[in-house]
Amino acid sequence: MGRRILLVHGLWMHAPALYFWARQLREAGYRPQYFSYRSLLQSPEQAIARLRETALAEPDTDILAHSLGGLIAVEAMAGCPSFRGRILCVGSPLAGSQVVRRYRNTPLGVLAGRSTTLLSRGFTQIPEGLDVSVIAGTDPKGLGRFVHRFDAQNDGSVALSETRIPGLQRHVSVPVSHSGQLFSKAVMTQVLALLNREA
Repeated sequence: MGRRILLVHGLWMHAPALYFWARQLREAGYRPQYFSYRSLLQSPEQAIARLRETALAEPDTDILAHSLGGLIAVEAMAGCPSFRGRILCVGSPLAGSQVVRRYRNTPLGVLAGRSTTLLSRGFTQIPEGLDVSVIAGTDPKGLGRFVHRFDAQNDGSVALSETRIPGLQRHVSVPVSHSGQLFSKAVMTQVLALLNREA
């Protein structure tokens, strides 16, 4: 059996949104497993605790996460020395989301559900002991552009600068939009390259 990879979706999504990723990983010899949570109605703390338990049941597991899922994955595995896997974040605002910060106290703030605090603060750096890489998009098409005007490169929902924090193992960008990352062969090419790299 191939190495297990937990697939963690982002805000407003459910596990089937990651079907393309799962299929590509399975064809490459990996063992993808969906991790689903209620991104709007459930507190991120519940998802974080469940993801930690699920990952540590097989400590060599890798995690591939989209958007909010990346923040949940990093938070879940921080301080877990027995976790020996890698975390690959796609389109994740690890430095915090300026869109969420800008609108958190307006009627649009409900769009982030109960994950507003986590999305607003992000991280100042990668927690010690974690191997985290990011694949970021640079095609500015996405729902975020309808409510927020970005001043720099972005994927339509997340600014490129928001995907960079100190301590990353790798950071690569591809010309793909935020939602397009879920169906992009270019993204999967980078994912497989990162999974296959030497530690």
